[in-house]
Amino acid sequence: MSEVGVGTVAAGVSKAKADHVVIAGFDGGTGASPQSSIKHAGTPWELGLAETQQTLVLNRLRSRIRVQVDGQMKTGRDVVIGALLGADEFGFATAPLVVEGCIMMRKCHLNTCPVGVATQDPVLRRRFTGQPEHVVNYFFFVAEEVREIMALLGIRKFDDLVGRVDLLDMRAGIDHWKAKGLDFSRVFFQPAVPASEPRRHTEIQDHGLAKALDHKLIEQAKPALEKGQKVQIEATIINVNRTCGTMLSGEVARRYGHAGLPDDTIQVKLTGTAGQSFGAFLAKGVTLELTGEGNDYVGKGLSGGRIIIKPSADFRGSTPENIIVGNTVMYGSIAGEAFLAGVGGERFCVRNSGGTAVVEGVGDHGCEYMTGGTVVVLGMTGRNFAAGMSGGIAYVLDEDGSFKHRCNLAQVALEKVMPASRHAVGEPLHRGIADEAQLKDLITRHGEYTGSQTAKEILANWDVYREKFVKIYPHEYKRALTEIAAAQKEAA
Repeated sequence: MSEVGVGTVAAGVSKAKADHVVIAGFDGGTGASPQSSIKHAGTPWELGLAETQQTLVLNRLRSRIRVQVDGQMKTGRDVVIGALLGADEFGFATAPLVVEGCIMMRKCHLNTCPVGVATQDPVLRRRFTGQPEHVVNYFFFVAEEVREIMALLGIRKFDDLVGRVDLLDMRAGIDHWKAKGLDFSRVFFQPAVPASEPRRHTEIQDHGLAKALDHKLIEQAKPALEKGQKVQIEATIINVNRTCGTMLSGEVARRYGHAGLPDDTIQVKLTGTAGQSFGAFLAKGVTLELTGEGNDYVGKGLSGGRIIIKPSADFRGSTPENIIVGNTVMYGSIAGEAFLAGVGGERFCVRNSGGTAVVEGVGDHGCEYMTGGTVVVLGMTGRNFAAGMSGGIAYVLDEDGSFKHRCNLAQVALEKVMPASRHAVGEPLHRGIADEAQLKDLITRHGEYTGSQTAKEILANWDVYREKFVKIYPHEYKRALTEIAAAQKEAA
């Protein structure tokens, strides 16, 4: 989002070898945005883009990163102004949607789009009349206008347009009585750097993948990859070792597909502090056991593997009071499991669609937009838990009864965890297993894998603690399970 200081952020991520940065203006937002979110959420993209371009050029970083700009881009003129201010790429959202038939009713989240663009309702979907050719045709017109303006400016190639802020002229606007006194000198400022210094993206970065820890893991895992033999690997890990396990998972997937290998075929025991995206897209058959702590994005896109993170043996604190992994853990996971002996950060299990996780506390927005999978939280949660959650189940230990004030109840209901003996025959069950049996099994395994004292205490006083667990049950998921159970009963 375009804000004062966005140039410094862009310079930082560029130094960290980002390939792409997006400057989004405050006036963007499609029909999916609520009315309250489409104004005054930042600065115009023109200001953010100008600052980004100037900062990157001044620091001689512009050549290594592509800059995209978006926010109510509609015409060729918008594209040209964006290019002159330093953008390589341009994001269009609202205009193509309107071309397809969107009338901006802002009902996308309600499943009631009157023109059938953003709805699963079969009656409303029949009203959709848009064609891909409509969007193609629209962009032909945009490109034609860009070429016309380039011809007026005497510019032959689009690349030559990028960063040419000297071609922008505001005199007509400044002379106008409404705009009198406006000073655009900071927006149009050109850093004093040699002409040889690029003002657009020109180079391909070396991301240092040749030094990745995974190369060593792949080498040691060859018996498993080639013959399916079990292997155990031990190694240390430091903060610069990002996406640990991902290249190894790629090798597993290349040979065995999503089915992967049998459980625990490749066991990797690591010690230290993992860099970002530890265990991202981890394939089935790979187990990463980390003694230490993780960073942001642990288990991103988890695809069947198992992640275990526990504190070192000399740790003397209480795991439900200490953070062990960062933000956005298990983002978009589809399968597999994670056992984390400590607290996770914000947006835990966002967009989880099939992964299983046990953690001892989470920050704000836990299980946001979750569509499947199982989450167990053995401790406190932050605010707005389960916002937009439409599937899967979460179990939260609510010792003081305050969880209902931190949970977003728009799409979910809070239920007690009933004893397995009280489940009626034919009652719809998550994964076909009674809540108590499922919850107890996950906590038991959590204790076995991580040595968690919290898990041991809960299991030792199970009848007392079971009463304190709250089941977060999405309305839509409950309805779907009920309909499936009814259909199966009818078929039988």
